[in-house]
Amino acid sequence: MASASELSMEPINSFLRCIMGLALVQGAVLCTFIRPVMAQAPAAQEVRIGLLARKTPPPPTFSFEAIPKDEGFAGARAAIKDNDTTGAFTGQRYVLDEVSLEEDESPAAAVRKLVESGTGLIAVKLPADELIAVADALGGSNAILFNIAAPDDRLRGADCRANLFHIAPSRAMLTDALAQFLAFKRWRKLFLIVGPQPADKGYAEAMTRAARKFGLTIAAEKTWEFGPLAQTKGDSPLKADALVFTRGVDYDVAIVADEAGEFGDYVPYRTWDPRPVAGTQGLAPSSWHSTHEFWGAAQLQNRFRRGADRAMRPVDYQAWVAVRAIGEAVTRLRQTDPREIGRFMLGPEFNLAAFKGVPLSFRSWDHQLRQPILIAQPAAMVSVAPEAGFLHQRTPLDTLGTDQSESACRFR
Repeated sequence: MASASELSMEPINSFLRCIMGLALVQGAVLCTFIRPVMAQAPAAQEVRIGLLARKTPPPPTFSFEAIPKDEGFAGARAAIKDNDTTGAFTGQRYVLDEVSLEEDESPAAAVRKLVESGTGLIAVKLPADELIAVADALGGSNAILFNIAAPDDRLRGADCRANLFHIAPSRAMLTDALAQFLAFKRWRKLFLIVGPQPADKGYAEAMTRAARKFGLTIAAEKTWEFGPLAQTKGDSPLKADALVFTRGVDYDVAIVADEAGEFGDYVPYRTWDPRPVAGTQGLAPSSWHSTHEFWGAAQLQNRFRRGADRAMRPVDYQAWVAVRAIGEAVTRLRQTDPREIGRFMLGPEFNLAAFKGVPLSFRSWDHQLRQPILIAQPAAMVSVAPEAGFLHQRTPLDTLGTDQSESACRFR
């Protein structure tokens, strides 16, 4: 019987015999030693990640920037490729389970099927109420959800859930970022124009809170009552009324709260006085922007464009971050248990490089991802928050959004 040392040398001896044989018969020798060596290598660990979203409805009218049907999915697919690049060296193979719901399908039922099939790490692109229902449906499991789209502050507050992590920035983070920029510029008097939708009112409330936090003044607040003029391509009798909507107000910046995009793009250059427009349109805060190229972001922009044949949108970036965060945790932990991954993500050892100039991490008190917020006009970057000079005892990133002492989150 061969000794252990002789067995360990057998692949090397086979290689030498093969090389000698090739030299003697000019390539007629078949080298078969590689196959048994490869058979001894352990199989890659499969990591299944889900993405649950509703199918994107068609726009109500022609739109130059209609939401792509693959929004979010394209970002997750790009991250799967990035994870597999690392996984090839660390022994993991990543699989994306995509679930695209019809209008009448139950997201709670769909997410249960995902978990039953072995997928316990799931990115979710759903509105707040459905997201809560999905989180509650998995209350008895160890599955972890990643919110990649809903900005509602209540999801990080009174309606928080222990199994729900937030990649999408909250409205508080977005409006704090904008308020910091305005305070830095000393544009302190704001004219708040609020749309009719509940989400618009939520954004306006967050902006009012941010103004108070950073020493700005709401000089006036009005409700938009002229319909979706940004989506109207022809003349409208309401346009004449809208043109004088901003007359008689003393302000530095008009802030539009229009998350549905019904009127915000109509306001710039139609104010009575020459004033900049910011908020959900105009100069807007977001997690990502197509012109962002700092800190290596151009590499991600280019990879995404090659794969999706379009620019990366904020929800795409948020899906990419969710999948990459999972990949980072799996690489460091060398395991795929969702509960352990969740614990690790909340600890001090987790951080994620995500083309924002600083490592990103999760807040333990509401599971929100800390991250810089980009301030951009439609075709160019303008600034990045936190702005210089805004400090915090933990990290300047915690100047954006709800701090621990302010949080109403009590996990359940």
